[in-house]
Amino acid sequence: MAKKNIGIQGFTLPMPQTILGSRHEGRNNYMALAWVSRVNYNPSLMMISVGKRHFSNMAIKASGEFSVNIPSVEMVEVTDFVGLVSGSKLDKSGLFDVVPGVLENTPVISNCPVAIECKVFDSMELPNDTLFVGEVVATWCDEDVLVDDVPDIQKVNPFTLTMPDNKYWDVGECVGRAWHDGKKLK
Repeated sequence: MAKKNIGIQGFTLPMPQTILGSRHEGRNNYMALAWVSRVNYNPSLMMISVGKRHFSNMAIKASGEFSVNIPSVEMVEVTDFVGLVSGSKLDKSGLFDVVPGVLENTPVISNCPVAIECKVFDSMELPNDTLFVGEVVATWCDEDVLVDDVPDIQKVNPFTLTMPDNKYWDVGECVGRAWHDGKKLK
């Protein structure tokens, strides 16, 4: 099949949709975040990219901490909402119930089946965004989504984002086993 160059706006398909949690001057703040990835095994590091104009960017720079909360498909509407309105214009602290975590400035959203607390390990200023690398200090999971102490993706029921069409998608069926199925091609 022929390939067509569609320009420079390439995105991975799909991107995990999360809710970024931060705290500034005692107030919790949230934003929708899909530019997130695990980037190192040991120490466990997560990378997030946050626009410089976002209230969350300033909050993370001030506190040195953030949380990556993984919502279920039942939370699509509220997840989208926290990405539409800036924390500098609206106090979003009452949108979610939070539970105490390990760090002081990382709201752990109790409504989300998985929440990851991070302490800023490093950061890099990009033209429009700040790339924050956070060291994972704790991962919290609802007990009912765990199978053998590992989050089960079907029980977590997360959703993803595709760009540039800006749509949310649920996660489908398992299609194979990583670091296993390719062995038969050796």
